[in-house]
Amino acid sequence: MSVKPSLQVSAVPAFADNYLWLVHDGRHAVVVDPGDAAPIEAALSAGHLTLSAILLTHHHGDHAGGVAELLRRRDIPVYGPAKETIAGVTHRVSEGDRVQLAEPAITLSVLDVPGHTAGHVAYVDHAHGWLFCGDTLFAGGCGRLFEGTAEQMTQSLGKLSALPDATKVYCAHEYTVSNLRFAVAADPDNAAVAERLRQAQAMRERGECTVPSTVGEEKQTNPFLRYREPGIVRSLRSQAHLGSDDPVAAFAALRAWKNTFR
Repeated sequence: MSVKPSLQVSAVPAFADNYLWLVHDGRHAVVVDPGDAAPIEAALSAGHLTLSAILLTHHHGDHAGGVAELLRRRDIPVYGPAKETIAGVTHRVSEGDRVQLAEPAITLSVLDVPGHTAGHVAYVDHAHGWLFCGDTLFAGGCGRLFEGTAEQMTQSLGKLSALPDATKVYCAHEYTVSNLRFAVAADPDNAAVAERLRQAQAMRERGECTVPSTVGEEKQTNPFLRYREPGIVRSLRSQAHLGSDDPVAAFAALRAWKNTFR
């Protein structure tokens, strides 16, 4: 009986702080959010990998900008959000859809997670416990509300936080230290936040990637999953950011505070 090759996830750094994700079995690979083709081509060449599919979470250029170049010499499927228009997409997906590939052997469930953009999606590999969430959920933070609403983002983050605690969160940016500095200000009584910041700073000083995190870690330390907590609400009120008891208003105030936090 033949044994299926095990899957791995590799980070491919791009631009100033992006991570492009390669999921591969040592021979075939799928790439998530290839904003730049050049580092992906280099990683494929170095690993002797054949690219078999592209997955896109949303339309921003630092996530989809490399698609045309990757397709120039390949005829492969490109999966992208059904509610956004992205050049090169061959399969438009939305919540409830599944992406099933033979090489590498992987099955991903699609979630609609609007907020950062109007049609943002995430991909979940339940078998391995992997979440590819683009710019919806970050390590210690969440994406800005460029096209969606605070209510949409709270619902989207609720879907992601409902995944098993051990699920690995493969977000798309190295924003962890700056996010956790804000988390310390927003959630000052949470000792786990301060400790996570210390660990993240040490990792960056060693040149290490701080992601993936886990859903459980985010639930303990990410203020955008903890916006209902009394300590965070007190912080918002003390900074004159909140004048309502509505949880969505608290989330919106928290996101607005983060936008100007230095």
